[in-house]
Amino acid sequence: MLSLHTRIELLEKLGQYMLSNDEQWQETLAVAKISNMWFTPDHIDLAVKNIAEQFLQKPIMEQWVSNYTYATEPKKVGIVCAGNIPLVGFHDFMCGFLSGHDVVLKLSSKDEVLMKHLIAKLTEWEPEVAKHVQISDMLKGCDAYITTGSNNTARYFEQYFGQFPHIIRKNRTSVAILTGNETDEELSLLGDDIFLHFGLGCRNVTQVYVPKDYNFEKLLAAFNKYNEYINHNKYKNNYDYHLALYLLNRVPYMTNELLLMVENEMPFSAVAVLHYQYYTDIVAVEEKLQGNDDVQCVVGKGHVGFGDAQRPGISDYADGVDTMTFLSSL
Repeated sequence: MLSLHTRIELLEKLGQYMLSNDEQWQETLAVAKISNMWFTPDHIDLAVKNIAEQFLQKPIMEQWVSNYTYATEPKKVGIVCAGNIPLVGFHDFMCGFLSGHDVVLKLSSKDEVLMKHLIAKLTEWEPEVAKHVQISDMLKGCDAYITTGSNNTARYFEQYFGQFPHIIRKNRTSVAILTGNETDEELSLLGDDIFLHFGLGCRNVTQVYVPKDYNFEKLLAAFNKYNEYINHNKYKNNYDYHLALYLLNRVPYMTNELLLMVENEMPFSAVAVLHYQYYTDIVAVEEKLQGNDDVQCVVGKGHVGFGDAQRPGISDYADGVDTMTFLSSL
């Protein structure tokens, strides 16, 4: 059995490899970039850099794992990975690996290139990894399960895995609260929270709360740095489709010809669409969001900083459920 010290050292080495110009790694990145049109080079590089710098640093991992106790008998943990953004399942894998359990990963076909390569690289450096980490199309005979998917797939996961210890994640999204006093730089950083990964991640802002009589011109102008997105085929198709819907249904909207803004109380919005909602009492908005299971994080003053939504730390657990506590309790 691999010691915790060995596992941490292997992951530290992996982080260094992910930031390197190793020819094999660069070739793998190139393959990943053509395997999924939503995974642009910049977005893959962002995901890789965040994992290597925010997760896979030895001091960070050592401090993090010191907060937990671990079972002496390893369990077999099945993990169903999503595929909405690059390497989105890496944190779950890392939790399972460092908690000392045996991990079976079911990868999404949309995001399998990088994960397969990284697991293979760990096994190349330490062959015993193969005894503890597997990739499989079927998750049978596991002692516990961690799944990430839509509200619809969550119902199936509940049916199949509900009798076992589990974490079953559903759709989530993020919102921002604006006061109207934000600087140009803060609004520009909010653009990162909205546009990075084309808004496909649960930490992407898809709705903004604004005070009455808010002036949207400054906000829309701050998003112009992402104007090249309109040349992305899939993004442009979403923009054109929803623009046509709003025109046909006479739905009022604002646009800078890059993003459609529509007043809507739903926190979830489509790609190329940002919902907004007015408020008169900011405290009431914060209290309302605190109990909303659809909201992953809130961006704004006193909350997650502008521009930080897509840069989670090692302890920023999806759905607010502490994965390591769950794994240490098995």
